[in-house]
Amino acid sequence: MDLSPSSSHEVKSSCYSVFMLVNMAEKLVTIVKASCFSSRPPRVDHDRIRDVGPDRAASEWLLRCGAMVRYHGQERWQKDYNHLPTGPLDKYKIQAIDATDSCIMSIGFDHMEGLQYVEKIRLCKCHYIEDGCLERLSQLENLQKSMLEMEIISCGNVTDKGIIALHHFRNLKYLFLSDLPGVKEKEKIVQAFKTSLPSLELKISI
Repeated sequence: MDLSPSSSHEVKSSCYSVFMLVNMAEKLVTIVKASCFSSRPPRVDHDRIRDVGPDRAASEWLLRCGAMVRYHGQERWQKDYNHLPTGPLDKYKIQAIDATDSCIMSIGFDHMEGLQYVEKIRLCKCHYIEDGCLERLSQLENLQKSMLEMEIISCGNVTDKGIIALHHFRNLKYLFLSDLPGVKEKEKIVQAFKTSLPSLELKISI
């Protein structure tokens, strides 16, 4: 192995170049996500929902915002807007949503109104998610029936009020709450869910 000073310098230079490329890529991702709402928040396109169906329209909205979806019968997560599967409108039904680091917000939640098969939602580091968003989600009748698991992590604008609203997901089996500085009354939340959803597995680390 060549351990000469010149070789060592080349290795360090290469490592620095890789570091800079990774750093630039991370900054680009941040810029792209921030641009979601840099001008005007996207309005719900009801014509699009009618034309392609609620699951396809919701998939397009979620992926544009940086989230991922997984369809029933599939293990792979869809995260590339340009590679969404095509086919019959009733073929791909959203089963799970991972909104980690995404810029979803309540103004787009009408896209989710027609989703009938969503069983799991993960909201992690979603800076635009607040109590009103959770209240809106919990009011969607289809989700009230289909939701089984939910995770809310590092969403700083969520308070006790938003968490309590989740009791409307009457079939919810698992709820994980972590790093939520806006949630203050842990015991009150625990008691509320024991009363409304006695079979719920609730894990809180706040």
